[in-house]
Amino acid sequence: MKDTVIFCWSGTGNCLDMAKNIAKALGGADIISVRKKPEVTDVRAAKRVGFVFPCHGGGAPVDFLENVKDLQIDKGSYVFAVSQSASYPGTGLAELNKIHPLSYWKAITHQCTCIWLFPHFVQVPPIGAKAAQKRSEHLSKKIAKDVMAQKLSKKDPGAFFLNAAENKAWPTILKLKAKQFKVSDKCIGCGQCAKICPRENIEIKNGKAVIGRNCVGCLGCLQYCPTHAISLGKVTDRREHYTNPNVTVAELTSSQLHI
Repeated sequence: MKDTVIFCWSGTGNCLDMAKNIAKALGGADIISVRKKPEVTDVRAAKRVGFVFPCHGGGAPVDFLENVKDLQIDKGSYVFAVSQSASYPGTGLAELNKIHPLSYWKAITHQCTCIWLFPHFVQVPPIGAKAAQKRSEHLSKKIAKDVMAQKLSKKDPGAFFLNAAENKAWPTILKLKAKQFKVSDKCIGCGQCAKICPRENIEIKNGKAVIGRNCVGCLGCLQYCPTHAISLGKVTDRREHYTNPNVTVAELTSSQLHI
Protein backbone atom coordinates (compact mmCIF):
# COMPACT_ATOMS: atom_id res chain seq x y z
CA MET A 1 0.00 0.00 0.00
CA LYS A 2 1.23 3.48 -0.90
CA ASP A 3 1.51 6.32 1.59
CA THR A 4 -1.64 7.89 0.10
CA VAL A 5 -4.94 6.15 -0.49
CA ILE A 6 -7.84 7.97 -2.15
CA PHE A 7 -11.38 6.60 -2.02
CA CYS A 8 -13.32 7.84 -5.03
CA TRP A 9 -16.96 7.83 -6.13
CA SER A 10 -17.34 9.02 -9.71
CA GLY A 11 -20.32 8.83 -12.03
CA THR A 12 -19.13 10.34 -15.29
CA GLY A 13 -15.45 10.89 -14.60
CA ASN A 14 -14.92 14.35 -13.12
CA CYS A 15 -14.20 13.10 -9.61
CA LEU A 16 -12.00 10.25 -10.80
CA ASP A 17 -10.05 12.71 -12.93
CA MET A 18 -9.58 14.92 -9.86
CA ALA A 19 -8.44 11.92 -7.79
CA LYS A 20 -5.97 10.90 -10.50
CA ASN A 21 -4.55 14.41 -10.76
CA ILE A 22 -4.17 14.73 -7.00
CA ALA A 23 -2.45 11.34 -6.92
CA LYS A 24 -0.01 12.36 -9.66
CA ALA A 25 0.81 15.63 -7.91
CA LEU A 26 1.45 13.73 -4.67
CA GLY A 27 3.90 11.42 -6.41
CA GLY A 28 1.50 8.49 -6.52
CA ALA A 29 -1.45 6.99 -4.68
CA ASP A 30 -3.78 4.01 -4.62
CA ILE A 31 -7.25 5.05 -5.82
CA ILE A 32 -9.98 2.75 -4.53
CA SER A 33 -13.46 2.90 -6.00
CA VAL A 34 -16.40 3.24 -3.62
CA ARG A 35 -19.09 3.11 -6.31
CA LYS A 36 -19.65 -0.30 -4.76
CA LYS A 37 -18.36 -1.78 -1.51
CA PRO A 38 -14.58 -1.15 -1.64
CA GLU A 39 -12.24 -4.08 -2.11
CA VAL A 40 -9.84 -2.59 0.44
CA THR A 41 -11.16 -1.36 3.78
CA ASP A 42 -8.13 -1.52 6.07
CA VAL A 43 -5.88 1.45 5.22
CA ARG A 44 -4.22 1.91 8.60
CA ALA A 45 -0.83 1.67 6.87
CA ALA A 46 -1.52 4.80 4.83
CA LYS A 47 -0.19 8.15 6.06
CA ARG A 48 -2.75 10.11 4.04
CA VAL A 49 -6.31 9.04 3.29
CA GLY A 50 -8.45 11.02 0.88
CA PHE A 51 -12.03 11.05 -0.38
CA VAL A 52 -13.19 12.50 -3.69
CA PHE A 53 -16.90 12.46 -4.53
CA PRO A 54 -19.63 14.54 -6.17
CA CYS A 55 -22.73 16.24 -4.79
CA HIS A 56 -25.93 14.44 -5.78
CA GLY A 57 -29.31 15.81 -4.77
CA GLY A 58 -28.00 18.07 -2.03
CA GLY A 59 -25.54 15.60 -0.53
CA ALA A 60 -23.25 12.63 -1.10
CA PRO A 61 -24.27 10.08 -3.77
CA VAL A 62 -26.55 7.24 -2.75
CA ASP A 63 -24.42 4.46 -1.15
CA PHE A 64 -21.27 6.61 -0.74
CA LEU A 65 -21.48 7.14 3.02
CA GLU A 66 -22.56 3.52 3.57
CA ASN A 67 -19.61 2.27 1.50
CA VAL A 68 -17.02 4.25 3.48
CA LYS A 69 -18.33 3.94 7.03
CA ASP A 70 -16.49 0.70 7.86
CA LEU A 71 -13.07 1.82 6.64
CA GLN A 72 -10.24 1.33 9.11
CA ILE A 73 -8.07 4.46 9.19
CA ASP A 74 -5.17 5.03 11.57
CA LYS A 75 -5.87 7.79 14.11
CA GLY A 76 -2.62 9.48 13.12
CA SER A 77 -3.44 9.60 9.40
CA TYR A 78 -4.04 12.89 7.63
CA VAL A 79 -7.59 12.69 6.24
CA PHE A 80 -8.75 14.96 3.43
CA ALA A 81 -11.79 15.22 1.18
CA VAL A 82 -12.83 16.97 -2.01
CA SER A 83 -16.44 17.37 -3.08
CA GLN A 84 -17.31 18.43 -6.62
CA SER A 85 -20.63 19.90 -7.68
CA ALA A 86 -22.12 22.21 -10.28
CA SER A 87 -22.87 24.87 -7.67
CA TYR A 88 -23.32 24.05 -3.96
CA PRO A 89 -21.44 21.32 -2.02
CA GLY A 90 -24.49 20.10 -0.08
CA THR A 91 -24.28 17.94 3.04
CA GLY A 92 -21.80 15.31 1.83
CA LEU A 93 -18.67 16.75 3.41
CA ALA A 94 -20.43 17.39 6.72
CA GLU A 95 -21.82 13.84 6.83
CA LEU A 96 -18.45 12.33 5.89
CA ASN A 97 -16.80 14.40 8.64
CA LYS A 98 -19.06 12.70 11.19
CA ILE A 99 -17.82 9.28 10.08
CA HIS A 100 -14.16 10.07 9.42
CA PRO A 101 -13.06 13.41 10.93
CA LEU A 102 -11.43 15.50 8.22
CA SER A 103 -8.13 17.29 8.63
CA TYR A 104 -8.69 19.22 5.40
CA TRP A 105 -11.53 19.62 2.93
CA LYS A 106 -12.36 21.48 -0.26
CA ALA A 107 -15.56 22.03 -2.24
CA ILE A 108 -15.09 22.90 -5.89
CA THR A 109 -17.31 23.13 -8.97
CA HIS A 110 -17.19 21.44 -12.36
CA GLN A 111 -19.48 20.62 -15.28
CA CYS A 112 -23.01 19.51 -14.40
CA THR A 113 -23.57 15.88 -15.42
CA CYS A 114 -27.22 15.70 -14.28
CA ILE A 115 -28.51 16.87 -17.66
CA TRP A 116 -32.16 16.13 -16.93
CA LEU A 117 -31.88 19.01 -14.46
CA PHE A 118 -29.48 21.45 -16.16
CA PRO A 119 -27.39 21.56 -19.36
CA HIS A 120 -23.93 20.13 -18.67
CA PHE A 121 -22.20 23.52 -19.09
CA VAL A 122 -24.04 24.99 -16.11
CA GLN A 123 -21.76 25.57 -13.14
CA VAL A 124 -20.60 28.27 -10.75
CA PRO A 125 -18.60 30.16 -11.91
CA PRO A 126 -20.14 29.92 -15.41
CA ILE A 127 -17.29 28.76 -17.64
CA GLY A 128 -17.06 26.34 -20.57
CA ALA A 129 -16.04 22.70 -20.47
CA LYS A 130 -12.41 23.27 -21.49
CA ALA A 131 -11.95 26.10 -19.00
CA ALA A 132 -13.60 24.03 -16.27
CA GLN A 133 -11.27 21.13 -16.95
CA LYS A 134 -8.22 23.41 -16.89
CA ARG A 135 -9.44 24.90 -13.62
CA SER A 136 -9.94 21.43 -12.13
CA GLU A 137 -6.40 20.43 -13.06
CA HIS A 138 -5.01 23.61 -11.53
CA LEU A 139 -6.99 23.10 -8.31
CA SER A 140 -5.89 19.47 -8.03
CA LYS A 141 -2.26 20.63 -7.88
CA LYS A 142 -3.12 23.24 -5.25
CA ILE A 143 -5.00 20.67 -3.17
CA ALA A 144 -2.08 18.22 -3.45
CA LYS A 145 0.30 20.94 -2.30
CA ASP A 146 -1.92 21.59 0.74
CA VAL A 147 -2.09 17.87 1.49
CA MET A 148 1.68 17.50 1.25
CA ALA A 149 2.02 20.37 3.73
CA GLN A 150 -0.68 18.75 5.92
CA LYS A 151 -2.67 21.95 5.90
CA LEU A 152 -5.62 22.00 8.31
CA SER A 153 -9.00 23.47 7.46
CA LYS A 154 -9.98 26.20 9.89
CA LYS A 155 -13.52 24.90 10.39
CA ASP A 156 -15.63 21.82 9.86
CA PRO A 157 -17.72 21.65 6.67
CA GLY A 158 -21.23 22.99 7.13
CA ALA A 159 -24.57 21.62 5.97
CA PHE A 160 -27.36 24.01 4.93
CA PHE A 161 -30.71 22.68 6.18
CA LEU A 162 -32.38 22.95 2.75
CA ASN A 163 -29.65 20.75 1.25
CA ALA A 164 -30.26 18.20 4.02
CA ALA A 165 -33.98 18.15 3.22
CA GLU A 166 -33.26 17.77 -0.49
CA ASN A 167 -30.84 14.91 0.12
CA LYS A 168 -33.31 13.12 2.38
CA ALA A 169 -35.85 13.20 -0.44
CA TRP A 170 -33.31 12.23 -3.12
CA PRO A 171 -33.79 8.41 -3.02
CA THR A 172 -37.54 8.89 -3.56
CA ILE A 173 -36.86 11.30 -6.43
CA LEU A 174 -34.53 8.75 -8.01
CA LYS A 175 -37.19 6.05 -7.93
CA LEU A 176 -39.59 8.39 -9.70
CA LYS A 177 -36.98 9.44 -12.27
CA ALA A 178 -35.98 5.82 -12.93
CA LYS A 179 -39.45 5.20 -14.34
CA GLN A 180 -38.67 7.73 -17.09
CA PHE A 181 -35.67 5.90 -18.56
CA LYS A 182 -36.18 5.01 -22.21
CA VAL A 183 -34.00 2.91 -24.50
CA SER A 184 -34.49 3.62 -28.20
CA ASP A 185 -33.97 1.44 -31.25
CA LYS A 186 -30.51 3.01 -31.56
CA CYS A 187 -29.36 0.60 -28.82
CA ILE A 188 -26.83 -1.88 -30.21
CA GLY A 189 -26.72 -4.08 -27.12
CA CYS A 190 -23.02 -3.38 -26.51
CA GLY A 191 -23.43 -3.72 -22.74
CA GLN A 192 -21.41 -0.63 -21.83
CA CYS A 193 -24.27 0.79 -19.76
CA ALA A 194 -24.59 -2.47 -17.81
CA LYS A 195 -20.85 -2.47 -17.15
CA ILE A 196 -20.90 1.11 -15.87
CA CYS A 197 -23.94 0.86 -13.57
CA PRO A 198 -22.71 0.73 -9.93
CA ARG A 199 -25.86 -1.11 -8.77
CA GLU A 200 -25.99 -3.62 -11.64
CA ASN A 201 -29.40 -2.16 -12.48
CA ILE A 202 -29.12 -2.76 -16.24
CA GLU A 203 -29.39 -5.99 -18.22
CA ILE A 204 -29.03 -6.76 -21.89
CA LYS A 205 -32.05 -8.75 -23.03
CA ASN A 206 -32.67 -9.76 -26.64
CA GLY A 207 -29.88 -7.45 -27.74
CA LYS A 208 -31.23 -4.35 -25.98
CA ALA A 209 -30.58 -2.64 -22.64
CA VAL A 210 -33.27 -2.97 -20.00
CA ILE A 211 -33.02 -0.47 -17.12
CA GLY A 212 -34.49 -1.28 -13.71
CA ARG A 213 -35.65 0.95 -10.87
CA ASN A 214 -32.65 0.49 -8.54
CA CYS A 215 -30.91 3.66 -9.74
CA VAL A 216 -28.29 5.84 -8.02
CA GLY A 217 -28.74 8.73 -10.47
CA CYS A 218 -25.16 8.87 -11.73
CA LEU A 219 -26.35 8.95 -15.38
CA GLY A 220 -23.25 7.05 -16.45
CA CYS A 221 -25.42 4.79 -18.61
CA LEU A 222 -26.90 7.76 -20.47
CA GLN A 223 -23.73 9.80 -20.77
CA TYR A 224 -21.46 6.95 -21.91
CA CYS A 225 -23.90 5.31 -24.34
CA PRO A 226 -22.01 5.29 -27.68
CA THR A 227 -25.20 5.64 -29.73
CA HIS A 228 -27.14 7.99 -27.40
CA ALA A 229 -29.87 5.38 -27.16
CA ILE A 230 -30.70 6.07 -23.50
CA SER A 231 -32.79 9.04 -22.41
CA LEU A 232 -34.33 10.30 -19.19
CA GLY A 233 -37.10 12.47 -20.53
CA LYS A 234 -37.12 14.41 -23.78
CA VAL A 235 -34.84 17.12 -22.39
CA THR A 236 -31.90 14.68 -22.29
CA ASP A 237 -32.36 13.98 -26.00
CA ARG A 238 -31.90 17.68 -26.73
CA ARG A 239 -29.02 18.37 -24.41
CA GLU A 240 -25.39 17.58 -25.15
CA HIS A 241 -23.99 14.66 -23.23
CA TYR A 242 -20.86 15.00 -21.09
CA THR A 243 -18.12 12.70 -19.80
CA ASN A 244 -14.72 13.70 -18.53
CA PRO A 245 -12.27 13.61 -21.46
CA ASN A 246 -9.46 12.08 -19.39
CA VAL A 247 -11.32 9.10 -17.93
CA THR A 248 -12.01 5.83 -19.73
CA VAL A 249 -14.82 3.38 -19.04
CA ALA A 250 -12.19 0.83 -17.97
CA GLU A 251 -10.85 3.27 -15.35
CA LEU A 252 -14.32 4.25 -14.16
CA THR A 253 -15.33 0.65 -13.59
CA SER A 254 -12.03 -0.50 -12.09
CA SER A 255 -12.07 -1.38 -8.39
CA GLN A 256 -8.54 0.07 -7.94
CA LEU A 257 -6.12 2.28 -9.82
CA HIS A 258 -2.45 2.61 -8.91
CA ILE A 259 -1.01 5.96 -9.90
